[in-house]
Amino acid sequence: MQNLTINPQRLWDSLMETARIGGTAKGGICRLTLTDLDKDVRDWFRGQCEALGCTVTVDQVGNMFAFKPGKRSDVEPIAIGSHLDTQPTGGKFDGILGVLGGLEVMRTLHDLGYETNAPLMLVNWTNEEGSRFAPAMLGSGVYAGVFDRAFADSREDRQGVRFAEAIESIGYRGEAAPGSVKFGAMFELHIEQGPILEAERKVVGVVTGVQGMRWYEVEFTGREAHTGSTPMSLRANALLGAARVVERVNQIALEHAPSAVGTVGLVEVKPNSRNVIPGHVFFTVDFRHPDDAVLDVMERKLMDAVPAIAKEIGLEAVAKKVWDSPAVRFDADCIAAVRTGTEKAGFPSRDMVSGAGHDAAYIARVAPTTMIFVPCEGGLSHNEAESTTLDECSAGAQVLLNAVLHYDQRFGL
Repeated sequence: MQNLTINPQRLWDSLMETARIGGTAKGGICRLTLTDLDKDVRDWFRGQCEALGCTVTVDQVGNMFAFKPGKRSDVEPIAIGSHLDTQPTGGKFDGILGVLGGLEVMRTLHDLGYETNAPLMLVNWTNEEGSRFAPAMLGSGVYAGVFDRAFADSREDRQGVRFAEAIESIGYRGEAAPGSVKFGAMFELHIEQGPILEAERKVVGVVTGVQGMRWYEVEFTGREAHTGSTPMSLRANALLGAARVVERVNQIALEHAPSAVGTVGLVEVKPNSRNVIPGHVFFTVDFRHPDDAVLDVMERKLMDAVPAIAKEIGLEAVAKKVWDSPAVRFDADCIAAVRTGTEKAGFPSRDMVSGAGHDAAYIARVAPTTMIFVPCEGGLSHNEAESTTLDECSAGAQVLLNAVLHYDQRFGL
């Protein structure tokens, strides 16, 4: 197994090839889930897997599972993978490295004729980003029983298109019931999406868990009126209310420093005219912290602030939580396999908790799971300028291969 090494250039070429599907002028990718571009990259992925002799199964929410037999048919597969959908201004590596790094593992084993003890399974999860259909990690959430298919089908994008319509339109409504395609463990490779590895000159992050995350949607309704003829004292400015909540969200996060973060990342203002006082505002709030008890406190502060601010300036307010992903601790044996794989490859590493949400967070509820991180330049992600290097990508894929092979030893005949 010492001689099993991935092909760095082939991995990089695949990353650049798929980056052209939905590629943007600024060098990133806009490939929202269940769009025609998502269909294109899914078709490409299916073709690559089938060329290796894998059997590809698609479930009813579009999750894709490429199965490679092992020496044993009496044990469940070891899964690897991530997601191929992106943010509207996404980069080339977020999620994609996990899928294509997994594909490179499969290609390497295929080229060398190496047969693992357990079967292997390469997974592409649906709607990890949550940028089109909220909440995030929807496909893996349905697989893990966090949501049901009806909930997923009912999700609507901001244009009013339902998940059910979108998945049917691209032909990726599979027949397999969610959760019916079983595997015994999962390893997910990903860029860090933060600055720690780069700052500490570490090549690999051994991920021990994921911090808790909660999403909220807030709407303020006031009254549209002429900006020139309506006195300040008689206005019901919905955007003013939103602005005050944005400031309060920032304060709440700072009150729970240094681990808490709070963000308002989406705001829709109506009628959005320069000489009309805004009568309606919709916006989102994102809170994250490694301790769920701290998130409880942050949530109470937000839910107290919204009606108080609305009352002060004569607005109607609605605030609701739309996603709650508790903090996760990954499996000790999977983590140990990643440590062993990193040591075998000779890369400097550190343990870390993920600040971002990943499909692995939901899969950890139903199977032993962990993650592998590699650096990204400046810690930048969810941005067209997101960048990492060929060497860093190949390091992650090599550790992924090593970790899977080490974990596979337990199934030896």
